[in-house]
Amino acid sequence: MITHAFRIKFMPLGAERPLGVRVQPGHRCPGQPSQPVTHSTLPCVSATGPHLAQGCPPSRPAEPRAVSPASLLKLWYRELEEPLIPHEFYEQCIAHYDSPEAAVAVVHALPRINRMVLCYLIRFLQVFVQPANVAVTKMDVSNLAMVMAPNCLRCQSDDPRVIFENTRKEMSFLRVLIQHLDTSFMEGVL
Repeated sequence: MITHAFRIKFMPLGAERPLGVRVQPGHRCPGQPSQPVTHSTLPCVSATGPHLAQGCPPSRPAEPRAVSPASLLKLWYRELEEPLIPHEFYEQCIAHYDSPEAAVAVVHALPRINRMVLCYLIRFLQVFVQPANVAVTKMDVSNLAMVMAPNCLRCQSDDPRVIFENTRKEMSFLRVLIQHLDTSFMEGVL
């Protein structure tokens, strides 16, 4: 169970307003600490993480890159002790990956804090799948579901075949939520 939640406001260093959703990624980079730090990866989490851990802001990149805040967000979800959707709900998610009504019912059955954080994330992703934003970011609902599903659901099986099959269902489950979950109650929060 998630015991606390953070609200992150992404601001370029020295900026007066938050970073908008209209920032197009300049390149893709994973938020892995083992990635070598080079000029092109400086704005990535591998370079940003240690600076933030020491309480020092990282050097400002020439252009704001969307991958740094996205990598930090994914890292935060991935590093939770228990996934955003707890293990006891995993099989229900896999079973109802193609049914909007059943998928929404699973969300409503989650513990309150998990449900609220998941709805906040889905609301955030719903902003990105609006056609005007997809035209700029090139990240449609399927791409966002593929990127975020592993951070929300975790398969506990060690069987590669099960993991492979469930990966597709995890992505479909998250895609269904992005498309069908009513997050209007989050209006004003995001």
